[in-house]
Amino acid sequence: MSQDKKFDVMVVGELNVDLILNKLNKPPQFGKEQIADEMTLTLGSSTAIYAANSNSLGVDVAFCGKVGSDQFGSLVMNALSDKGVNTDYVITDDQLKTGATVIFRYDNDRMMVTHPGAMNHMTVPEVPDELFEKSHHIHTSAVFLQPGIKKDLLPLFRKAKEFGLTTSMDTQWDPQEEWDLDFERLLPLLDFFLPNDQELLQLTGASGVDEALDQLSGYDTCIVVKCGDRGAVMQKNGRKDAVPAYNVANNFVDAVGAGDSFNAGFIHGFLEDKPLKECLAAGNLAAAVSTTAAGGTDGIQSYRQVSELGKTLELRTGKQE
Repeated sequence: MSQDKKFDVMVVGELNVDLILNKLNKPPQFGKEQIADEMTLTLGSSTAIYAANSNSLGVDVAFCGKVGSDQFGSLVMNALSDKGVNTDYVITDDQLKTGATVIFRYDNDRMMVTHPGAMNHMTVPEVPDELFEKSHHIHTSAVFLQPGIKKDLLPLFRKAKEFGLTTSMDTQWDPQEEWDLDFERLLPLLDFFLPNDQELLQLTGASGVDEALDQLSGYDTCIVVKCGDRGAVMQKNGRKDAVPAYNVANNFVDAVGAGDSFNAGFIHGFLEDKPLKECLAAGNLAAAVSTTAAGGTDGIQSYRQVSELGKTLELRTGKQE
């Protein structure tokens, strides 16, 4: 980890709560009463889950985002603080509501409905230069849910590079399904691009992950693709590496935040100067461990806990891509 700066990672992004309804008696249907046998109210949002789990793994994290002055905002702030994340740069706006996502889980599938709230109003000019000065790496995610961030991604990452930071981004799903990102100008500013397979296919228009990676082979960016129960694949300078997923069937609770946990594990490895293939394996393990508890942040407690649990899990066999 960096010794000359206060924070290993500055995280810029959305803040909201997750209300998770587990074990529905049938798939979600309009006009009908349904039962969920389990309910969890917890810290949500892709970047917040990343931040919390990064800190649990031993990374010093500061968060820059926006919440409303309400009970959900208090829950978010307390949850981040409890995880050790610095919240000095989180803005509280009395005129806004904190965002919320309701997650309906049935069997191995899920449906999510999000009220963006304050996350719609966070903008790049509100990120202070002081935070760039104090940080070694910057991460953001869920850019399609944050219009104020998305429209200025290029200035955000250009500034990060000017301050000497390394950079990473995970797009998450586009609710409008327009997938309008300026790849040609954005990827040269990213050290790590961390989509899942379906997001990558939508962004590139490719029919498979290999084809999508071939399209992006001309960039120096390390592209890391999460493929669910098929593991993950990575491409850097034309070289591809893959790891299989872990078999967590006996420990599985839900997959909320698994991709964000993968990001936390991967970037933690990078900040520890591990070879990129080891970072890929570390992300894979963090994702698996995160699925053993409800919500995105309860599964990962510490680097040691993740490592010890990893010794009890077996990798799946078979082709990953």
